[in-house]
Amino acid sequence: MSRLRSLSPATDEVLGEYEVSGADAVGEAVERARVAASWWADLGYRARRDRLLKWKREIAADVDELATLIRAETGKPQGDAVLEVMLAVEHLDWAARNAGKVLSRRRVRSGLLAADQGAALEYLPLGVIGVIGPWNYPVYTPLGSVSYALAAGNAVVFKPSEYTPGVGAWLAGAWARAVPEYPVLQAVFGAGETGAALVSAGVDKIAFTGSAATARLVMAACARTLTPIVVEGGGKDAMIVAADADLDAAARAAAFGGFGNAGQTCAGVERVYVVEAVYTAFLDRLATLAKEIKPGTEYGPMTTPEQIDVVRAHVDDALAGGGRAVVGGADSVAAPYVAPVVLTDVPPQSPAVTEETFGPVLVVDRVPDLEAAVDRANATRYGLAASIFSADKRTAAALARRLRVGAASINSVLGFAAVPSLPFGGVGDSGFGRIHGADGLREFSRAQSVTWKRFSAPIDLMRFDRDPAALDRARHLFRLRHARGAG
Repeated sequence: MSRLRSLSPATDEVLGEYEVSGADAVGEAVERARVAASWWADLGYRARRDRLLKWKREIAADVDELATLIRAETGKPQGDAVLEVMLAVEHLDWAARNAGKVLSRRRVRSGLLAADQGAALEYLPLGVIGVIGPWNYPVYTPLGSVSYALAAGNAVVFKPSEYTPGVGAWLAGAWARAVPEYPVLQAVFGAGETGAALVSAGVDKIAFTGSAATARLVMAACARTLTPIVVEGGGKDAMIVAADADLDAAARAAAFGGFGNAGQTCAGVERVYVVEAVYTAFLDRLATLAKEIKPGTEYGPMTTPEQIDVVRAHVDDALAGGGRAVVGGADSVAAPYVAPVVLTDVPPQSPAVTEETFGPVLVVDRVPDLEAAVDRANATRYGLAASIFSADKRTAAALARRLRVGAASINSVLGFAAVPSLPFGGVGDSGFGRIHGADGLREFSRAQSVTWKRFSAPIDLMRFDRDPAALDRARHLFRLRHARGAG
């Protein structure tokens, strides 16, 4: 039986070993989940809520232990790891407390043509959800699917990233302590082959977080069995800085959004479009901040060796194409750390502008006005998130509606990430479907419509032997209702 080793990205120290879950083991986990899902769904919302809140308390009580494990496997600072757990727990709490209100059976209007029918809508569990998680936020991101899938009444088989298996094992262990009756949440371990086995194991939906390229492969596998999928596929998120913006606040936000977690944030900041009148002043402020940020202190190492190569290639290409390094440069990439890099005058076709860098690199460009900023921000195949800095909140809100993204923050970055009632997801290569909020609960449910006959219809058209006079009366009423004022 092969073993998966968890390594520290900073030191290559072996942190733990886990048995790789082959196809048989994954299949067995899904079968166990199938039995558990039936029990879990039958409990009802209140009993599920109580158990989910017990799991929440397990996580919250040991937040420092879990954060230490996150720090070990990802390299991020302890404080950032604690914040990640806190955000994830807020979402878990919201999902547990709101699932019944969002999903339970409710009466809906029948309409005039079906006045004899009562009507109700309910959202029922899908069954077993397969969750394939990432390494950059190994608690917050997968729990955006896991928590909402569980709250909606499903069992979950969770494959954490091969870079953070210990975090996945910890979460599953905390669940087993809180809810020992059935294995409603299980973890399986391994790399791509384990993920492929999970996709093919007969789950009722897949929640995938990762690159757009890998998402396409997962989708192709799901298509063979018509297994639905929700995808969060990364981003190339833009910040827009208006001429009336608070430049100090905008620079601080750009630094945090671009360099936080070593730039390994799907909804962070990679591109900044600044109106020309304040371009130099903004760039000076950002450069001052960037020079003070030290890798290994404010943020950790790059978690995967492959990503270091991507960052190096993007920086080298940008500089070779005529871009200018305001802070850092090619020498900033020194494995396993990458120091902050601020580039400007980068050609718009450069990979540093068009492809996800996923490292502490910010490309800053001047634009003549906000119209051009929106055009440049939208000139990408990604569409996950964006941010706008302006003193005119009405103008900023109007700009946000024109951005082809799933989420936008005004005068902040990542503000939406801490609001459990807001859905999160993207368009284009950033994926489709939504986690978080009411939409996230419905994402892991199936809508069921039910009607029942309340009384005999005065005009009964739903029969072969309908009275022609009844159809004439119905046609007359139809015209009165829907054609009045035509012509």
